[in-house]
Parts: sequence; C-alpha cells; structure tokens
Amino acid sequence: MSSALPGGPQPSRVRRWLSEPLLHFLVIGGALFAIYGALNPQTAAPSQANQIRLTREDLRQMTMVWAAKWQRPPTPEEMHSLIENKIRDEILYRESLALGLDQNDTIVRRRLAQKMEFLAEDTSAIGDPSTAELKAWFEQNRSNFALPGRISFRHVYFSPDQRGLGVRDAAVDALEKLVDKPADSPVAADIGDRFMFQDYYADRAPEQVASVFGTAFAQSLSGLKPGDWLGPIESGLGWHLVFVDSITPGRVPMFEEIEPEVKAEWINAQRAEARRKMFAAMRARYEVVLPPPDDKDAPVAGTESSVKTR
Repeated sequence: MSSALPGGPQPSRVRRWLSEPLLHFLVIGGALFAIYGALNPQTAAPSQANQIRLTREDLRQMTMVWAAKWQRPPTPEEMHSLIENKIRDEILYRESLALGLDQNDTIVRRRLAQKMEFLAEDTSAIGDPSTAELKAWFEQNRSNFALPGRISFRHVYFSPDQRGLGVRDAAVDALEKLVDKPADSPVAADIGDRFMFQDYYADRAPEQVASVFGTAFAQSLSGLKPGDWLGPIESGLGWHLVFVDSITPGRVPMFEEIEPEVKAEWINAQRAEARRKMFAAMRARYEVVLPPPDDKDAPVAGTESSVKTR
C-alpha cells in the first residue's frame, strides 16, 4: 500500500469520504429499503379527517334500535354487521360529498329542508298546556272539531246499462209499489237491479257515502225524511230509491269528550307556528332576485312584495 510522497498532492476529503465503507453500507441499505417498499406498499396511516370514530354512545344507540325492533339484544355477529353497515353508510356519505353529489340534487335539497323543519318542530321546546289554556284554544277552534252528521239508509238500484233511457221511469214506477212498505219489504228485494256493493249502509258520514255514490247523491240524502221510500235519486252509478232509517245531525263535542284530541291538535298548531316563525326569521336574511318579466311570462301575484326583479 503506497503512501503519499512528501510535498506531493494529497487525496481530497471528498475522495476519502466516498471511499468510506460505512457510506457504502448506508447506500446499499437505503436502496434495499426502497426496493422493499416498492414491492410491498403499505397503506398510509389515516389522517384525522379520514377517521371514522364510533363512540360507546353510538354502539349503545345501535343496540337499543335493534332491541326495539327484534325484542332482544343483537348477537356478536349481528352487532358486527350493524357496525359494518354504519361504517359503510358513513364512507359512502363522505365519498359522495367529496364528489359533489349533493350539489343540485332536488331530493337532497328537499330532505335537508325537511330536517330544518324537524328542528323547528322539536316538541321539547313546547311546554305542556294547562287545562284552562286548552279550553280557551278549543273555544277559538271549535269548528275544527265538528263531527259530521251520519245517516243509515237502504236503497234499491236501477241500472242504466240494463234499462237504457227508460231507467228513471222504471224507478218512478217502482216507487209507487214501495209506498208505505217497510225498508226490508220483499218487494224492495225483487224490484230493482243487482248492485255491485251493499244494499244497506249503516251510520255513514257524508264523505263515506260520497266515496261510493258521488257528492251530489250524498248531499241529496241529507234532506230526506226518515221512514219512507223516496226518490228516484241519481248517483254516478245510476238511479236509486232510498229508505232512510235515521239521520244523526253533525255536532261539536264537549271539550271533556275529546280533551286528548284537543291537546294533540294544540301541539300540531304549536309546531306549525314554530315552523312559520323559523322560516320568517330565515327569509328575512335573504333577498330573492328574479329576471324582469317579458311579454311571454305569466303574471305572478304577490311577487312585487316578496322579491326584486333585475
């Protein structure tokens, strides 16, 4: 091994450093780690933003919902499935937001609007009304609790499909045979045509009668005198002779009869008022601007007071 001659050129520090065995070891080791990393990629540790964190309260809530539905606690396998479904929903939700799928979506907008209304309907903020308060509110809204009149009647049907243009005349002739006859007379059973529904209707409200025979027929019944065969009355199905057994007039019940219903309606009214106030407060923060109307636009009543045009 030769040494540098006195007075001759000395090896540079860089050359001596490059010739160090330790440097060679570090370079080779780094290359090996790089190759191993390329061949065995590992998922990076999730950042805080990418974490899905479930609390004990979340798990307790999932267990309670399951138990309420199935009347037993979930098994370990079922609990694992519940957790995986929760995680799946959260991942899909976050990924959809990342892709902007919530933008310009009518269904999403409507759902968020409904959630805002639900916030305003929070019944915990509605105090329990006193009996005196409910009575006063009931007196102001008595018409909302009116019970409709009810009627019980029997009818004989005459079909325009079977009798043609003479169907009404046939009903008039049949009425002469039913005068002074009781509602259950054998004559009534044989004199008309077969009806697709019932021949006798007991204790029906006008809306129920109208759903079968039509509104005009139901209104005609309210003016009939009970105890006689009357008619003919036209319905949407044909012509009828009618025997009214009884008519119960509509009425407004006493407060004591329907106090639970009154309270339920009072709560609904409070919710509606809360929604109205909430929206009015939010609406006041916005200015709605519409394009100026042209000759093709239909006039919209009330736009002058609610929006501006530009």
